[in-house]
Amino acid sequence: MAIVRPVVAESWRRSQAAGVRPSITQAPLAIPGDALQDYRRAHPLWQAMPVLYDVLEQAVLDCDAVLAVADEHGQLLFVRGSNSALSRVEQIGFAEGASWDERLVGTNAPGTSLALGTPVVVRQEEHFMESVHRWSCVAVPIRDLRHGGIIGAVDVTGADELIVPQTMAMLRAAARLAELELLRSENPGANRPRVSALGVDSAVVTTGARTLSLSPRHSEIVALLVNHPGGLTGSELACGLYESEASDSTIRAELLRLRAALGEDLLGSRPYRLLEPVRADWATVLDRLAEGDIAAAAQAYSGPLLPRSLAPAIADLRDEIHEAVAAGVRTSGRADLLSAWARQPWGSQDARAWEALALMLPMTSPLAAVARANVHRLL
Repeated sequence: MAIVRPVVAESWRRSQAAGVRPSITQAPLAIPGDALQDYRRAHPLWQAMPVLYDVLEQAVLDCDAVLAVADEHGQLLFVRGSNSALSRVEQIGFAEGASWDERLVGTNAPGTSLALGTPVVVRQEEHFMESVHRWSCVAVPIRDLRHGGIIGAVDVTGADELIVPQTMAMLRAAARLAELELLRSENPGANRPRVSALGVDSAVVTTGARTLSLSPRHSEIVALLVNHPGGLTGSELACGLYESEASDSTIRAELLRLRAALGEDLLGSRPYRLLEPVRADWATVLDRLAEGDIAAAAQAYSGPLLPRSLAPAIADLRDEIHEAVAAGVRTSGRADLLSAWARQPWGSQDARAWEALALMLPMTSPLAAVARANVHRLL
């Protein structure tokens, strides 16, 4: 009996725990065709596709294989390859808009790569779904170099002959080039200071070529100052930061340390304020919501603001942002946004989202069954 590799065995266990059935014949469609183009255009990987095609497409065509690019949820944004290979993989639902999240279809290279955050090789019988046993695949995650988060994965699927060191090396190189292209093609205003505080306990401030990780308390102060561009007094900061009364000396000491870290050219006083316009990741989310672009807002939302912060003003702002995104997704009428939201740690307990998804999908959809089970679990 062949020895099962540990990475595969662990993935099988996760697949079983998620309720995936090996007898499933196709991956579920998560993004319908009429919504796919808008979703792709709103995704950061849209900017990197020319680079990925340039590096990988011809090699994939020569090997009678398939190139796929998935978003961070395992949803296939782009699938390219020879006509014969595309017609064969369509039989297992390996097509644009389908979800290859490990929790929905079990062990597979793009889904498992995203679950682990590492490059993954999955050979034929190592796939959890029996219908995929004729295929082998290699996938590498793609990260946002500004704050390290995974934004997708690039995958090559084909015959078992693809599983050679050169394939993995080629995919790693393509992923790195895509990451650099995304960094280079950042939106206008990229030279402005940036603050990233969604989904992390310590904010990251980027000014020019310098990146600074703040302490949790300094993260809270910067978030409050970003949200109040006119500035705050020491007393106002104290009210926002502490559940009980804090002395003026405590606030002054924290702000002196923060000024030393950020520099006097960025943090002013009387009142305490940021001296330059700052781009904040949560402000981007709210801007997209205000524009009515729910897909872009959900894509930019990488988790609750400073999730472990107990500062009263941060907790209020965190709840306001989270509920705004959740409400937008729930009322979007889009199954792809609902399924992506509900499968995130911060959305998995949202019973109303699971319920909306269950009502929207056909009864025969595997994803609908997952949604109904989660509604039952939560209610």
